[in-house]
Amino acid sequence: QVQLVESGGGLVQAGGSLRLSCVASGSILSIKSMGWYRQAPGKQRELVATINSGGGTNYADFAKGRFTISRDIAKNTVYLQMNSLKPEDTGVYYCNSLAEVGRTWVNYWGQGTQVTVSS
Repeated sequence: QVQLVESGGGLVQAGGSLRLSCVASGSILSIKSMGWYRQAPGKQRELVATINSGGGTNYADFAKGRFTISRDIAKNTVYLQMNSLKPEDTGVYYCNSLAEVGRTWVNYWGQGTQVTVSS
C-alpha cells in the first residue's frame, strides 16, 4: 500500500502562487507515476499534471505554462508549483500515485488539500 499526504493549500489572490507538496510512504518502490488532480464544486475530478518514474511529465492544457510538477526522490515528495493562479483554479487538489501491485495497477489518493483563489 501507498500512503499520500498533501499539504500547501490555502487562500490566495488571483495572480498569486502556491506550492503543493505530497509525501509518499509505504510501498514506494511500486510507484510508477505520481500526479495531481483537482475537483471543483459540482465538477468531476480532472488531471492537473503527472510525473513518471523516469521523470517525464504531462500537463493538462490549463496547467501548461503556469504549473510545474517536480519531485524530490530522496524525500519521496512530489510538488506542484502553481503560478498566475485564477479563480477557476479553485478546488480540492488531490495527490495520486499509480502503483504496481502484483499484476495489476492500483491508484492511491491523498485526502486532498483545498486551494481557493479569490478574484
